[in-house]
Amino acid sequence: GKTAKLVSEIIDFEFIVVNSEVESLILEQNLIKKYDPKYNILLRDDKSYPYIELTNEEIPRLLIVRNIHKKKTKDLYGPYPNVLAARKTVNLLNRIYPLRKCKTMPKKTCLYYHIGECLGYCTHNVDKNLIDDMKKDIISFLKGDYKKVNEKLENEMIKESEKLNFEKAKEYKDLLNYIKVVLTKQQVEISNTLDLDVFGYVEYKGYLSIQVLFIRCGKIIERHSKIMPIIGEIDELLTTYIANFYDNFILPKEIIVDNIVDSILLEDYLKTKIIIPIKGSKKNILELATNNALINIKNEFELIERDENRTIKANEELMNVLNLKKLDRIELFDNSHLFGTNSVSGMVVFKNGLPSKNDYRKYKIKVDTNDEYGMMKEVIYRRYYKVLVENLEKPDLIIVDGGVGQINIAREILKDLNLDIMVVGLKKNDKHATNSLLAFNPLKEVEIDKKSNLFYYLERMQNEVHNFTISYHKQIRSKGSLESILDNVKGIGNIRKKELIKKYKTITNMKKLNVDELNEILPNDVALNLFNFLKNI
Repeated sequence: GKTAKLVSEIIDFEFIVVNSEVESLILEQNLIKKYDPKYNILLRDDKSYPYIELTNEEIPRLLIVRNIHKKKTKDLYGPYPNVLAARKTVNLLNRIYPLRKCKTMPKKTCLYYHIGECLGYCTHNVDKNLIDDMKKDIISFLKGDYKKVNEKLENEMIKESEKLNFEKAKEYKDLLNYIKVVLTKQQVEISNTLDLDVFGYVEYKGYLSIQVLFIRCGKIIERHSKIMPIIGEIDELLTTYIANFYDNFILPKEIIVDNIVDSILLEDYLKTKIIIPIKGSKKNILELATNNALINIKNEFELIERDENRTIKANEELMNVLNLKKLDRIELFDNSHLFGTNSVSGMVVFKNGLPSKNDYRKYKIKVDTNDEYGMMKEVIYRRYYKVLVENLEKPDLIIVDGGVGQINIAREILKDLNLDIMVVGLKKNDKHATNSLLAFNPLKEVEIDKKSNLFYYLERMQNEVHNFTISYHKQIRSKGSLESILDNVKGIGNIRKKELIKKYKTITNMKKLNVDELNEILPNDVALNLFNFLKNI
């Protein structure tokens, strides 16, 4: 069904002839990254895992990094399941080995020196052999050999215990327990100690589930899961996915894959050893990855179906309701102000039913007046003038938060810019809840079942743009000082402002006052203005 949908939307077709399959794969990756095609999701939403870097400096440091391809050093270890796990490991090593902590050398020793977690490299000459020994122990530990660290901790624990320093001894015992419980993973029965990545997969009800096991020094240190709809041939999908995978991960010495994968092409492209095991321990670990892929998709499938109904299918339903030929990108706008001050607008973007947060934009309105139509006019013009000038991607639909006036203003601006983009509005009821969709020309209310996925989709988009804009408005307001806030109240000049600040100190204190209490400093009409103003902050 998904492949049929893709084919139905093709309006043009061209091809490029290259000299080899490797060149073809490289070209495909580059085109995918450039055009971000709707139906190719292999490069999307694959999170990057943290690694630990032992810096290649005269006096090294331990850092947590994600952008691994910008690093020239080879001293990267991981991946770790999350930043917390990586940070705990770095903290553990920093407590045991007094490495340098400062990014740049200070002129005098810092707190780390005084608590024994640094040797004071900034003011003391430290034996290079001692630094090299620490590096060897740390590298050994990060590769999965915890023996030396365990011995060091046990010795320190015994020493402190013999000194009757039981609190310090317990600290070392806790560190030992952390290594045993958290860091020591199961041992895999593989004879060599090379770094391996293992790719298992299953096909299940039109979806491809991939499970990657990261094996370092004979231990499974982490796994990575991916579930995607099957569009095209599975062997091509899997081969392309593995080729893309190492944009976010460090290449291991060996990669274990199923025989469906084009191993010769991958080996030529990735420049690392690709193994298709037939029997033995590597075949067993491949089967383990495959079983995990099946378990994962069975556990997640109901959620995947529900999410698809709420996003992709709801987006397709909206496309049909509005009689659009395609609906890949929606841009939504909302405005916010406080009595005509600190006026802002927000734009959020949904692509193929999902929010695309990298495309969100904030606008500080230049004309600071209590004019909803003027705000809409300014933000629509600024956005789509830039789209034209910079040749940015145009939306298939614009949704504004408001009624007939806002829709007509947006349409006029687009007409002046010679842009043919449908504009619709989401109307709210008295309780500020999404009530109906205003569309077409002349405008009419479109009936939508309030219990349908489409209604929830529209409501979700409206809430997203509203929350994004309100958040920006609060941020702008919070940057203003107490004085600038009082400047917005009619009747409060410099003298009254100084009196209020001197007596009440903060806005929080002023918000607790009633009109009579404010009357002690201000005339009744000005006190009422300030009371109403503070009530809405």
